[in-house]
Amino acid sequence: MSLRTIRAIRIEAPGGPEVLTLAETQPSTEGPAKGMVRIRVETAGVNFIDTYHRTGLYPVPLPFTPGVEAAGRIEALGDESTGDSEGTKNGLAVGDRVAWTGMPGCYADVADAPAARLVAIPDELSTELACASFLQGMTAHYLAHGVRDSKPGDTALVHAAAGGTGGLLVQMLTAAGVRVIATCGTDAKAELAKSAGAEQVILYTREDFQARTRELTDGRGVDVVYDSVGQSTFEGSLGSIRPRGLLCLFGQASGPVPPFAIDRLNGLGSLFVTRPSLGHYIADRAALDLRADAVFGGLINGTLQQRIGGRYALEDAAQAHQDLEGRGTTGKLILNVSSA
Repeated sequence: MSLRTIRAIRIEAPGGPEVLTLAETQPSTEGPAKGMVRIRVETAGVNFIDTYHRTGLYPVPLPFTPGVEAAGRIEALGDESTGDSEGTKNGLAVGDRVAWTGMPGCYADVADAPAARLVAIPDELSTELACASFLQGMTAHYLAHGVRDSKPGDTALVHAAAGGTGGLLVQMLTAAGVRVIATCGTDAKAELAKSAGAEQVILYTREDFQARTRELTDGRGVDVVYDSVGQSTFEGSLGSIRPRGLLCLFGQASGPVPPFAIDRLNGLGSLFVTRPSLGHYIADRAALDLRADAVFGGLINGTLQQRIGGRYALEDAAQAHQDLEGRGTTGKLILNVSSA
């Protein structure tokens, strides 16, 4: 490995963006462990789950290197039986470009990941775009084609529709024939949501999104609400759903939803509420390949567009977190860690 030192962002104690500090260590002289692959990280995704790890909302062992999504080139392959780091394994070879998600430690020059969870990046895609679309694209795919069966004639309310996941979700729902009502905070974001395919956009900073959603559906309510905001939108989301409809709460950008009496769902129309996560929808290799192929295939053929909303150096991870939590960004935020 040509790196003199390995740089990594470290968290020693929970807190704000300022607890993200850059540390340097000497490269390991040992190869990757059995079943693992060592990758030189080129691009790391910045996601809200990283902020949950940083603040302690999702507790992690400390010290900790955040980041659960990245892409880069394989440096070494751990052999299943001998630990040999040369050659190929599971169809992978040194020098291959791969993407992965679900393993912490991606805010670093080098990361180890399970060989079984790596996805090869097609030649037609840049490493940066593959990384920028991987976690959010597969999230949008399981929301549209996993949590429920999206079909023509459905109406969905999508919060934060100008964000990275929201924009991809709007595109996938629209492609499935779903009428999308989007919420966002500014006129500029509204234009982005419309360009993704939203039929109507509600500026929650100017009007009550629950009342407006009811108005746009002639009082019926939507079939499903996709809510990544959480605390500040939860009650309005419940009030926007038709009887026997679904609230899909898949994030908590504004904070966690407080406990509530489940029997309220009866009085609101026998509603369903789910709190899914990507990991359960790519738990087996077939599901991982299905969703990764859908995302990469859509990017290649042009039916899916991903916006990169900000590029940061590794040492600027704290600024990336600050910008993400400020909810003023659009599209995906990434760390450009190193080049091939």
